[in-house]
Amino acid sequence: MGPTGKQSPSSLPVPTGGSCLLLLFCLRLGASCPQSCQCPDHAGAVAVHCSGRGLQEVPRDIPTDAVLLRLDANKIARIPNGAFQHLNQLRELDLSQNAIETIGPAAFAGLAGGLRLLDLSHNRIRRIPKDALGKLSAKIRLSHNPLHCECALQEALWELKLDPDSVDEIACHTSVQEEYVGKPLIQALDSGVSFCGVHHKTTDVAMLLTMFGWFAMVITYVVYYVRQNQEDARRHLEYLKSLPSTPVSKDPISPAP
Repeated sequence: MGPTGKQSPSSLPVPTGGSCLLLLFCLRLGASCPQSCQCPDHAGAVAVHCSGRGLQEVPRDIPTDAVLLRLDANKIARIPNGAFQHLNQLRELDLSQNAIETIGPAAFAGLAGGLRLLDLSHNRIRRIPKDALGKLSAKIRLSHNPLHCECALQEALWELKLDPDSVDEIACHTSVQEEYVGKPLIQALDSGVSFCGVHHKTTDVAMLLTMFGWFAMVITYVVYYVRQNQEDARRHLEYLKSLPSTPVSKDPISPAP
């Protein structure tokens, strides 16, 4: 200590290596955690809790080492491409109870290998984006969405690993077959119903009607063409008949003098 009673720089306490690492670790977490969210660290696993924060989009500053991300009970309406591509350690993603209508084809790029649970229940999803969900190996919750039951939805569900605890709550909000509106989708499919059959039948009828229309147009053109030629021929014949006939002389040609 100097004569003025102040500590000299050399006498200030120097943090040990362990405390420096702890300080840097805490600062890193505090700096990378999204605003208004909480990022607790449990035994080295980072969980990001952003439930009920009024968020309208997916935060961009989520810690890269997060294993759990809760974005439920917000106002998120769309999931853009690459929204979680930097979160390759993520194991559980909760997007339930939002207003999600649109999901980009590459919205979950980077999560295919490690994600175990994806909760999309209680949203506004009408059609399943097969390109976005088809490559995931995670269990997917889709209950309580206004799904439109059609062939594309049926084909998409064949490629998904649906959560068995909520699969019976997936229902048809609208359908190409009105008798299944409001009924559990999986039960209808298990009973042998095929929405693709209706789709193919509709397509075949449309194609048949199109072909019939073209055929009718061709027949109409041919009939018109024939009638027009007949009319032209009749007029030409009448014109020839109307020409004055030239009398032919019966006298022999007189010899030249």
